[in-house]
Amino acid sequence: MKQTSSILAIRGRVLPSTIDPVKLQAELADGTLAEGETNIVRAPHPVKHIMLCPSTVKPLEETLRAIEMADCIVLGPGSVYTSIVPNLLVNGIPEAIQAANAVKIYVCNVMTQPGETDGFTASDHVRALSKHTDLRVFNHVLVNQREPSRDLLDKYAEQRQFFVQPDVGVIKDMGFKPIVGDFISQTEVVRHDPMKLADAILKLLY
Repeated sequence: MKQTSSILAIRGRVLPSTIDPVKLQAELADGTLAEGETNIVRAPHPVKHIMLCPSTVKPLEETLRAIEMADCIVLGPGSVYTSIVPNLLVNGIPEAIQAANAVKIYVCNVMTQPGETDGFTASDHVRALSKHTDLRVFNHVLVNQREPSRDLLDKYAEQRQFFVQPDVGVIKDMGFKPIVGDFISQTEVVRHDPMKLADAILKLLY
């Protein structure tokens, strides 16, 4: 873990949810199973549910302590089914997040991801996370409402990636608190602007 932090030049610590051997599996909409991130993303049918095999993997104690001591817990942005949800399937992780006395935020993706979130709105992203745990692991949802330029939208459409529509009314009806704003930067790609995100998160925190 210390080596990972050093290699990536990260200020802070990199702590995995678990160090147990585990495989990622997905139940698809047609009832079949796909195993492994690559196969899940390339599957011919939408993801219905994500699972860990075995389902009994144990969390890292140091990670649980870090969650307990956190002032702020941020989920995302990232691949919903292959990056974020798997952490919530490790026994003890969602329980630790729910119990933590922290501001809990989900940062919704700006663009859809082929094979994972085709056609997803912002509320669909929230729903995908929520259905994988019965516990409340976030209260706030940061939703970008600024559309990228037409040139970038056309460029992404060629890769079957589209702007995530900010249907904040639905998110409110689901019982979450949407934080809406311009959270992106645009160069050759569309991505979250780290300073805009940091500013929004700090406003919630303080």
